[in-house]
Amino acid sequence: METQFRLAFLILLAALLAMRVYFMLKVRRSGGRLLPDKQAVQREGGLAFLILRVVLFVGLLIFLMMYCAGAAWMSTFQFTLPAWVRWAGFGLGITAVTFWTWTQVHLDTRWSAQLQLSKQHRLVTSGPYAFMRHPLYAALIAWCLALILLTANWIFFVICALSAAGVFYRIPKEEQMLIEAFGDEYRAYMNQTGKFWSRL
Repeated sequence: METQFRLAFLILLAALLAMRVYFMLKVRRSGGRLLPDKQAVQREGGLAFLILRVVLFVGLLIFLMMYCAGAAWMSTFQFTLPAWVRWAGFGLGITAVTFWTWTQVHLDTRWSAQLQLSKQHRLVTSGPYAFMRHPLYAALIAWCLALILLTANWIFFVICALSAAGVFYRIPKEEQMLIEAFGDEYRAYMNQTGKFWSRL
């Protein structure tokens, strides 16, 4: 059964990576920047913080590959969940990747992994952005929660907590950048939308 869950995990990981690589290439072909400029580095918290992000990301990829390979030491952190809950986690993961893809489609070449805007950036308010300001981060958190359920492993709980902390650290900086770029247009948009879900 664990082999099946690892295979399901690998499907979620491959789907997410394929989607992100596709949009990174699309941004690159359009002439957009993938690496941060000086202002983006400052917005992120400086060069040391950027290096920390890169190191953590590489470490995360290595860890995910070790889980896929079935590293024996990870079973120490396993906890018990019914099989149906773990498969529900897989369903949540598929839903999160689908929602994430929908978000990326509407961002199109305006997407950036860095806190920077494209040269002819415009405020995106279509698709999921019509009712929430940060659908990409919502999808990320949902994907992380899916991994906790699917793997039933405490290490993924720690990864999810660190990812959520990173999101909440980054959102104010991103919103400040957008206020500086779009002014009252973005302030009005903030009043009409929620961060992670629609306002009633």
